[in-house]
Amino acid sequence: MSLKIEKKNTEAAALALIGRLDTVTAPELEAEIVAILPTADSLVLDMEKLDYISSAGLRVILKTHKALSPKAGLKLINVSDNVKEVFEITGFSDFLTIE
Repeated sequence: MSLKIEKKNTEAAALALIGRLDTVTAPELEAEIVAILPTADSLVLDMEKLDYISSAGLRVILKTHKALSPKAGLKLINVSDNVKEVFEITGFSDFLTIE
């Protein structure tokens, strides 16, 4: 399974993640985010259809959070229970905005 990224039309930059965010797919997401960062004040990642996240995916999320912290920030929405559990175990849920 792979990661599919859908761009959404909203006021803030938004991406919908579908599939697995792992060692193979994390560079694809990182490239999308790097392209968005220069013009975005905030980013919303819709994780409703994200089935799995690995440490490589967590690294991209952390890097994005750090880049957007001085601006309006990063928000994760529709996070599945499986992915939310990874955020809780790793402590990411302590500093990420998860809705």
